[in-house]
Amino acid sequence: MRPLIIQNENDLISELKRTGCDPKAFPIFREKVKIIPIKVDSLSCANVNILKQTALALGADCVIHREVISGKRKTSSGIILATPRQYQSIIQKLSYQHPSLRRLAEEIKEILGRLERKDFVLRFSQRVYHLKERVHIMGILNITPDSFYDGGRYYKPELAIRRAEEMAEEGADFIDIGAESTRPGAKPLTAKEEIARLKPILPQIRKRLEIPISCDTYKSEVADFALKEGCEIINDISAFRFDKKMANLLAKSNAYCILMHIKGRPRTMQKKPSYKDLMSEIYYYLKERIELARREGIEEERIIVDPGIGFGKRLEDNYEIIRRLGELKGLGRPILLGPSRKSFIGLTLNLPPEERLEGSLSASVFATIQGVHILRVHDVLATKRAVMMAESIQKGKGNA
Repeated sequence: MRPLIIQNENDLISELKRTGCDPKAFPIFREKVKIIPIKVDSLSCANVNILKQTALALGADCVIHREVISGKRKTSSGIILATPRQYQSIIQKLSYQHPSLRRLAEEIKEILGRLERKDFVLRFSQRVYHLKERVHIMGILNITPDSFYDGGRYYKPELAIRRAEEMAEEGADFIDIGAESTRPGAKPLTAKEEIARLKPILPQIRKRLEIPISCDTYKSEVADFALKEGCEIINDISAFRFDKKMANLLAKSNAYCILMHIKGRPRTMQKKPSYKDLMSEIYYYLKERIELARREGIEEERIIVDPGIGFGKRLEDNYEIIRRLGELKGLGRPILLGPSRKSFIGLTLNLPPEERLEGSLSASVFATIQGVHILRVHDVLATKRAVMMAESIQKGKGNA
C-alpha cells in the first residue's frame, strides 16, 4: 500500500489506466478526487444549519461556528467542502429552499463556473493572446529617476526605447511603461510632469513594437494621452479610486484595464498596514471595483485584476497572497501579479534590489503553480524560462 499524489488530470488518468478502470468511468473519478472549498460569509444560523445538513446528506461537509448549535450567535460563516458532483446536488437541493438559500445556490453556481473557466482571450490590434496556453509576461519599463530597482537607468529616451526593444526580443508579451514611481514613500507627480516624461518615449515604442503597450498610471489625463498614443492597457494601481474620471475614460475606449488592490496611497501605504482577513479584503475590494467598472460601461472581458504585492502589505501578507492566489479565480477575471525584485524578497533574503533575481523567479514559479495568468517583471528572459520549466513539470509535457 502507498499514498498517491495526484497533481493534474494526466496523473489521475495514468493511475486509472494502470488499475484497469473502464474509461467510461474516468469523468466520475475525475470529480471525486477534486474537493473545492468555498467560503460563505455571514449566513443566518438557520441558513447555515440547513447548508451544513444538506452538505452532510450528500456526502460533503460544511464548517460552521461552534456556537451555532447553542443559539448564542445570530450569524456564521461557512466553508463548504464538496466535489463538483456534490455541488450540483447541493445547488439543486438549495433551490427548493427559502429565497435567501436560492440566491446562495445561484452564487455557488456562478463561482463554480468562474473556477472552471479555462481560457481568457485578450484581443489587441496586432496580437491575440489565449491565456490558457501559458503564463504571459509583462516587461516593466520605468522611465523614472527614483523607482526602487531601475530608477534612472532608462530615464533617457534612447535608453528606454532600446530597453523596450530588448524586452520584446526576450519574449515579453506586453510592455508596461511607467513615468511615476509608486514605490513606498514616493512623491507623486502632476499629470503634466508624467506626460512630459512619456512624450519622447511612448510614441517611438509604439511605432517600433507590435506587442501591446500598457501605461502604468492612475491619472485620467495621463491615460487619455497614452490611449491616443496607442496604448491598449491602462494599469491603474488605485483601481479607479484616485481619479474618478478614469473609469468613464476607459469605458469610451476599447482598452483593457488592470485593477489593483492597494491599502492607502504610495507615500503612506507601508506605514503599519494591517488586515483582519487579508484574502477576503482583497477579494471583495476587487469584486467591488469590477462591479463599479461594469456600471461605468467597461465590459467585464476588458478587466484584469492584481492583488497588489507590496502595496500596503506586510511581509507575511505578500507570502499569503502568492500562496493563496488561486482564490482570486472566483472573480472570473485574469490574474496579474508583480512580485519582481520587491522588498518582501529583500527582507526574506537580506538582499538589495539588484540581487533579488532568484527570489523573484521563485515567487514567479510559485505564482505559476497557483494559476497566475500574467507576470509583471523586470527580468523577462529569465522569468520566461523559469515559468516554462514550471509549466512543463506541472502539465507533464514540454516543447521537445
